[in-house]
Amino acid sequence: MNSLLFNIGLTFMLIHEMDAVRCREWRIFPGLSSLKEPLAFRIFILAHFPLLIALFWTLKSIENQSELIFWLDIFFVIHVFLHLAYLKHKNNEFKDWISWTLIIGAGIFGILDIFVT
Repeated sequence: MNSLLFNIGLTFMLIHEMDAVRCREWRIFPGLSSLKEPLAFRIFILAHFPLLIALFWTLKSIENQSELIFWLDIFFVIHVFLHLAYLKHKNNEFKDWISWTLIIGAGIFGILDIFVT
């Protein structure tokens, strides 16, 4: 992982995931939103454990990281549009400047990494 732009985008995304707990993102997530709050919270939190292990393990262990990083950059950009699509959802709590700085920051650095790398 030698791309500074990617690392900054990934940092924005990881801090966004922390903010997602504060904003109770599971309440707007398809599937989880239909579950009772305590169960949805547990699934949301516990699902991140294997996802993050897989992410870091793969980024550390694969020989050619550039393709994975490219697709993660694409995800960072798509992620912005997903949040825009759910902006008016009744349970959306991503309303303040901190949340949107994190969401848009990941997308901006994803785009920059794609075009600079």
